[in-house]
Amino acid sequence: QVQLVESGGGLVQAGDSLRLSCAASGRTFIGAYGWFRQAPGKEREFLATISRTDGSTDYADSVKGRFAISRDNFVNTVYLQMNSLKPEDTAVYYCAAAVSPGIIRVPREYNYWGQGTQVTVSS
Repeated sequence: QVQLVESGGGLVQAGDSLRLSCAASGRTFIGAYGWFRQAPGKEREFLATISRTDGSTDYADSVKGRFAISRDNFVNTVYLQMNSLKPEDTAVYYCAAAVSPGIIRVPREYNYWGQGTQVTVSS
């Protein structure tokens, strides 16, 4: 089992930056991390993924160039640096962990999910 705990969400203004953290605990090997978000009335949206082993990454087109995913294997934490935030970035942000290695964009391929952290961007 893996437990994921997100932190770092909050209320910011358009143009601000925010860094989300997700701490993983448990004995199960993690092959990949991902960040997703879900706005009210919308489906869960893929944002970014990173391989825990070689650090390769992939991003959704909607956040490419503004968001950056990184991981620190020594403290089992994955981060999402979000810059130039827009009101449409308002959502609950979730981190996820997969046992499978590599980079993963599909939510159903993740085995573990955090509880989510709210990000609200005011105009």
